Amino acid sequence: MKITVKTQMPAAKPGQLTALIDLGKDRALFVRETARQHPAWADLERQRAKQSAKKASAYLALGAAPLLYLPAREARFWDDDEKIRILAARALDAAVERRAAELVIPLDGPAGATAAPLAAEGLALRAYRFNKYKSEDGPPRKDPAVTLVVAPSQAVAVRRQVERALARVDSVNHARDLINEPGSVVTPAVVEARAREVAQAEGLKIKVLDAKQLEEQGYQGLLTVGRGGNVPPRMIVLSYEPQTRASLAPGAAPTHLGLLGKGVTFDTGGISIKPASKMWEMKGDMSGAAAVLFAMETIAREAPPVRVTAVIVTAQNYVDNTSTLPGDIFRARNGKTVHVDNTDAEGRLILSDGLWRMGEEKVTHLVDIATLTGACVRALGTSISGVFGNDAFADEIAQVAAAQGEPCWRLPLVEEYMEWLKSDVADINNISEGGLAGATTAALFLREFVPEGVHWAHLDIAGTFLAEKSWKYYRPGATGVMVRSMVALAEHLAGEK
Repeated sequence: MKITVKTQMPAAKPGQLTALIDLGKDRALFVRETARQHPAWADLERQRAKQSAKKASAYLALGAAPLLYLPAREARFWDDDEKIRILAARALDAAVERRAAELVIPLDGPAGATAAPLAAEGLALRAYRFNKYKSEDGPPRKDPAVTLVVAPSQAVAVRRQVERALARVDSVNHARDLINEPGSVVTPAVVEARAREVAQAEGLKIKVLDAKQLEEQGYQGLLTVGRGGNVPPRMIVLSYEPQTRASLAPGAAPTHLGLLGKGVTFDTGGISIKPASKMWEMKGDMSGAAAVLFAMETIAREAPPVRVTAVIVTAQNYVDNTSTLPGDIFRARNGKTVHVDNTDAEGRLILSDGLWRMGEEKVTHLVDIATLTGACVRALGTSISGVFGNDAFADEIAQVAAAQGEPCWRLPLVEEYMEWLKSDVADINNISEGGLAGATTAALFLREFVPEGVHWAHLDIAGTFLAEKSWKYYRPGATGVMVRSMVALAEHLAGEK
């Protein structure tokens, strides 16, 4: 989508829709004196006068060049930054519906400069469509050209910030493309191929461990899960080395961020097969891997002064005569034996290999991202990701993610629930006895494999990786959740606010 930043309001004309995003006097986004010069302003004022301010809602003042009014109330569940993203997306919807050739959003007010990159994010996220397999019925709807109007003194900085925001959204949309593909199209081999493309394009180092190397090095979690697949599992390691490092306090160790992504390219549940209803959604069980891969794409482009290593563990969890059986036992890379009580609790098995590998990479801060448990969806719904952690680093992530419109809620690691993971025949069971507190016990299982002394957080995105209907600025389909947050986290750890 084409978004242009200008310093003067274009003359109102047919085929143009102007949208006013009104967050109130405390965060004035547009100059009212300028907006009043629009030909449809008088009609807009008449419509608004019919209702009190408390009941104010969106209005469309008609005319040769219509004027759309979008008050904060229209996105009342979210904070101001997220309101801007959402209302910009709604302005785009209105422009597309009216087949407008141009959408103009005035942001020339005192707070307009900070709003411009947020509006750009909302617009670009909303403009995304996955139509690769869809036959067109009639002429396709085209997105309008977008003009953001800002104060002249802010234009140079705003253009730079908008370009940066759009580049980040490009990576989010690349992740969405990969997640939205059918599971028969995206296999571990395809994930590897995309990772190699990103590495080559962005100058990242890459190392891939195939099934033979996984066996030689004792990464049995991936091999156990991928045993029934028709494409062998892989472990993909991407490394970003900054040209400069952030300044350190005397005696402080340099930060090394690790991003670990779960990449089950389709999850049938294995022998513990899932119900048929909505099993198609399990093509997105590699959303954590996609988030990590394309976060690395943007991290490499933006070049924050902090070292980042990504590990993607990818496998197919299929039903086959070679599939792992309930009751099987394997020895994990850290020496613990694991009893596979349920083959549908597979994500934690492949992540156990990735967590151990992060120790070998000597990371200091570690985030794993996974569509891990239905229990997290039942606890938090589809708007909030769950976050667990071994220290305050988890709270830092929640703060960073909230600023990106990707909220998390910290859930507890209840120590006594470790009793529920005990096994009579192995060191640890892969699910809890009785199936209670499934998100917490899954996180407790993962903690058994976290490298000693590492600041660790686990993000369960089972509820947020997919929008089943239009929501905020997402169309139905993959959301690419956590791409923006992980880029912002690298920036945060580098000390670049």
